[in-house]
Amino acid sequence: MEKDKKVVVLTGASGGVGAALSVFLAEKGYRLALHYNEHAIESVPEGEDVHYFQADLRDSEQISAMMDAVLAVYGRIDILINNAGISRNGMSWKLDEEDWSESILINLTAPFLLSQKAIPVMRSNGWGRIINVSSVVGQTGFIGTSAYAASKSGLFGLTKTMAKELAAFGITVNSLALGYMDTGMITGVSEELQEEIKKQIPLKRLGTTDVITTAVEFLLSDGADYYTGQTLNLNGGLH
Repeated sequence: MEKDKKVVVLTGASGGVGAALSVFLAEKGYRLALHYNEHAIESVPEGEDVHYFQADLRDSEQISAMMDAVLAVYGRIDILINNAGISRNGMSWKLDEEDWSESILINLTAPFLLSQKAIPVMRSNGWGRIINVSSVVGQTGFIGTSAYAASKSGLFGLTKTMAKELAAFGITVNSLALGYMDTGMITGVSEELQEEIKKQIPLKRLGTTDVITTAVEFLLSDGADYYTGQTLNLNGGLH
């Protein structure tokens, strides 16, 4: 195993976007620490350069234990991709407090805590990349998504602040604002509503995971070392 191969921690590796990113990163030769919550869906086989780690991202102790386990296996963390997310839908005046709290915990607090664990290691290496996967809904809002929109919007502020704090240490922090993709949460949306969504997108179609992997490849490249605190809007022109 090449000791200089970078280690990626990817949360939500069992979901549609996470699975696509797992395959892409494995093909690019990264060493992978792939997170799952309850059920590991092995998009790439576990082996010397691929390990799966379970953690409930609502629990700070499990987050800390998972990151310690990653360091025990690989001895380093170079890249953190905060991809895991949930959506608890409901009109703002009807949404349960539990659904609100769970959305904030998984979508916003977990990326913060994961970053806290990764940053000291990245600082000691003088290099690091943090990518927060957010959503166009956090920019525009959408009926029935108050908790999801608030949590994803919070990622933009977290990204900009950490980017300024970490710039002196060779660590960049950026976010992806995903539009409506053809995998992931969209699978729970009816065909009729999907067609209505497509009509609102200037390009008149859902995005593919290739759009996401292309953006990630750029952010991880040497050519992106001057690119920090930014949001890549992957939305087909929807604003």
